[in-house]
Amino acid sequence: MENKNNLTIHVKGTCSDLTAGFFYLYLSKQNIYKEAMKKPVIQLILIPLFSLLFVAQSFCQVQDDTTKILKNTIRINLTNPLIFGDKYNVIGYERVIGKHQSISANIGRFSLPKFTNIKTDLIEIQNEYSDKGFTFALDYRFYLRKENKYPAPKGVYIGPYYSFNLLQRSNTWQMDTDDFQGSVITDLNLNINLVGVQLGYQFIIKKRVALDLIVIGPGIWFYNARVDLSTSLEIKDEVLLLDKINEVLADKLPGHDLLLKPGDFKRNGSLKTSSPGLRYIFHLGFRF
Repeated sequence: MENKNNLTIHVKGTCSDLTAGFFYLYLSKQNIYKEAMKKPVIQLILIPLFSLLFVAQSFCQVQDDTTKILKNTIRINLTNPLIFGDKYNVIGYERVIGKHQSISANIGRFSLPKFTNIKTDLIEIQNEYSDKGFTFALDYRFYLRKENKYPAPKGVYIGPYYSFNLLQRSNTWQMDTDDFQGSVITDLNLNINLVGVQLGYQFIIKKRVALDLIVIGPGIWFYNARVDLSTSLEIKDEVLLLDKINEVLADKLPGHDLLLKPGDFKRNGSLKTSSPGLRYIFHLGFRF
């Protein structure tokens, strides 16, 4: 189309195709189409996500791709689903607020993988369990002027970040010791905060696709853990049970340094502790 000043504007029709294809591949990999029919939590995540995609598609179809400044990025976390499984579903948003600065947020579901293969002569985990979880992260990015040829959000960046994770898990255990024979239900509650600074690099492909890599993000984990037992146990049986929970957490939370040491808990007790931690994430995003 040509205007009064003979300026030619090209409107490309690939925006919707790119967006749809990008999220179709992700959802297919995570089997969310099937899960959404069963779990309302995923529906709550997908409905606003696709509403945002619809707006983004409509918007970019009528804009001038040759002149428009793209300040917004929607993205998904590809790293943590590989670590924690398909119960980690998080979407993110980054907004450029200056030539060399941006702010981003991520929010979604985070649940511990199923506890399996725990069986000894004294204790065995049962199949019955329930869980829920939530994760939220916020970071502020400074894209280094001297290191980057292009303005934000492309290139090397540094900045502070904060992450909050809430994990709740109820498990049934079968115990057979000298002092107790029967079932015990444990309710585990974890509030995990991570504060630190990060170094990363974001690649921009064809103006629309963003590959965001947080290379390293040293910080400090702050844990508030609580374990409730459905019945009273002797001290040595409590230690046995907490030891098993501790082994599972070490396996299911890689990169975390939470240790529920024997003797830290009494019945209905809690533990507050901290430890060094790291943040490393790979995001795949779409700009509009």
